[in-house]
Amino acid sequence: CIERNIKYLTLFAFSNENWMRPSKEVQSLMALFLAVLKRKEIHQLSNRNVRIEFIGNRAGFSPKLQDRMNRVEALTRSNTGTTLIVAADYGGRWDISNATKSIARKIEQGELTSEQVDIELVHQHTSLSNYPDPDFCIRTGCEHRISNFLLWQFAYTEFYFTECYWPDFDEVQLQIALDNFASRQRRFGTHDKQVEGDC
Repeated sequence: CIERNIKYLTLFAFSNENWMRPSKEVQSLMALFLAVLKRKEIHQLSNRNVRIEFIGNRAGFSPKLQDRMNRVEALTRSNTGTTLIVAADYGGRWDISNATKSIARKIEQGELTSEQVDIELVHQHTSLSNYPDPDFCIRTGCEHRISNFLLWQFAYTEFYFTECYWPDFDEVQLQIALDNFASRQRRFGTHDKQVEGDC
């Protein structure tokens, strides 16, 4: 993604629902997550001007893991290249619910009125409010669902489903997916003749 000048990349690392998995599996995932954040690759990414940010409800993670996440964000905060967004303890419904709660509190406190609530205001209170909506979503591993990921942001996202599993998804697979995306005509609610007229 860095070599292809992709500005933003969001990875779904751990969902809200993943806490319901067997405790040993969750513990293993948490240990793996912490180990990855301690690896030298993090510094290599920082040296390549990658900014790393986490979205989700990190309060459920151990203090040690939260500290490591904060350190990684601090290390890469000033980088201006590709932004790698890691969704951890995240869910699309959680994101929308969290946004509406924030807006409701502001209405209760008199900072907003209900008449001011619109699509843009809700967007401003979501986890990815500082970033553009995703253009393209790659779903690996034979599944044909979005698994409660970025529900608000996926309004006009193009989807690509592959039978290739995540550990095997390499640069060749990425290029195949990007070529597929490049062949599409994005309409954003219009029809093809309108899009052609704008070209």
